[in-house]
Amino acid sequence: ALEAQLRLDPKVVDLANKIDVKNQLGLLEYGKEPATEISNFSSKILNSIKSNSVEESSILIQQLNKIMDKFDRNDFAEKPGFLTKIFGKGGNYIEKLFQKYNTMGSEIDKIYVEITKYESQMKNSTSMLEQMYHQNFQFYNELQKYIIAGKMKAEQLKAEQLPELEKKAASGDQIAAMELSGLRNGIELIESRCYDLELAKQVSFQTAPQIRMLQKGNTNLIAKINSAFVTTIPIFKAGVINAISAKRQKLVADSMSELDKRTNEMLLKNAQTISTQSVEIARLSGQPSIKIETIEETWSIIMKGVQDTKTIEVENQRLREEGIKRLESLKENIDQLRLGVH
Repeated sequence: ALEAQLRLDPKVVDLANKIDVKNQLGLLEYGKEPATEISNFSSKILNSIKSNSVEESSILIQQLNKIMDKFDRNDFAEKPGFLTKIFGKGGNYIEKLFQKYNTMGSEIDKIYVEITKYESQMKNSTSMLEQMYHQNFQFYNELQKYIIAGKMKAEQLKAEQLPELEKKAASGDQIAAMELSGLRNGIELIESRCYDLELAKQVSFQTAPQIRMLQKGNTNLIAKINSAFVTTIPIFKAGVINAISAKRQKLVADSMSELDKRTNEMLLKNAQTISTQSVEIARLSGQPSIKIETIEETWSIIMKGVQDTKTIEVENQRLREEGIKRLESLKENIDQLRLGVH
């Protein structure tokens, strides 16, 4: 049905009419334009694949993994004998905790910026591959038109000129015999070029799933980066900050309570009331909206994301290497066809 439609296409008819069976050089170069476009297009895809730096993203993930390894849930849990250390080491402990996680937060911020840049690059790469996919489809259709036009010309020559020249040559007409030889040679060249272009069309056809394969790898990586890092890292950071703030408030409240107990028995009741109120106020106004369980959960998501991303990147690297080998082979076939190698 598609071939029947193409035979009526004005461009296909025009291509067929422009074929000069007596111009052998022209016949050898028939369909050169779309074949050259396919070759250039294959080079563009290869460059696109090779420009995706999986190594850089792997380094980012390794760095993030080292940073996240510094997280210790025990830092946010009350340790045995904590109240007995309030006056001696409590304040220093909290300051060290702040310093540790402030440093960790700064390091995460740097990685976060680079990860979001990489995610943006991957999205651009996927969009470009989508454009390439449609370009490849256009080249495929263009080759199809040249092939149908060549077939139409060969059929026309066989139906309209070949029988008459064969009849004249059979009757002893030497000029007709020479023209017949040239016509047969021309028809053979047209059919040979149609065969070459059919192979080029198959190269274009096989390129399409290669592009989709690369897109799928990119999409999987983008989804993992977004869910495990872009969305989760800010939540993790906010949870850590809130947890440390809550711990500081708890330390102040407990310190006040301990100090009040040591003052004297007469003021104990009032001190306890103040302490209770302080703790309640701290709980209401300063209690983190994100609990330690949530911090642990987001940490687990990030760490799982690190491992999953490594797995996806290894698979993407394998697919890219396979794609490069396959496309290089396809490009070599196209280059041979473009040079007229049969």
